[in-house]
Amino acid sequence: MQRYNNPYPIEKIISAATYLTAGGAGFVWLIIAAVMKKTVRPFLMYHILQSIFLSIFFFLVSILTNLLLAIVLKIPFISLLVGKLVYYTIVPIPLLFNLSFIQTVTTSVILYLAITAFMGYYSYVPWVSDVIKGNTDQ
Repeated sequence: MQRYNNPYPIEKIISAATYLTAGGAGFVWLIIAAVMKKTVRPFLMYHILQSIFLSIFFFLVSILTNLLLAIVLKIPFISLLVGKLVYYTIVPIPLLFNLSFIQTVTTSVILYLAITAFMGYYSYVPWVSDVIKGNTDQ
């Protein structure tokens, strides 16, 4: 994980907030910067783009998974096997603050990204960070 040379405190706060709001805070910050004709520094741009990219990715995966699950659960013999698997990944687990396994993993990733951004580091998510780093001025 690479640390950025002196990001401003507001950049750290916006970077962390953009992960926690699924890219919303970062998108608003980009609009404000465009209206005020200011440039966004590479550290902040990296985290804004990564959070927006991940939010869209999570949304698309969720939609496609639900669609595939709806189709698979209509198949008689496969639905029994898949139904058990789905039950254990979607049902809330009391030991994990009543979050399902998938929600726990997703929340952990978002918290990791927000905390490392707040600390001034470039958070790394395999493949996603490489794409974002290639499209920002690093």
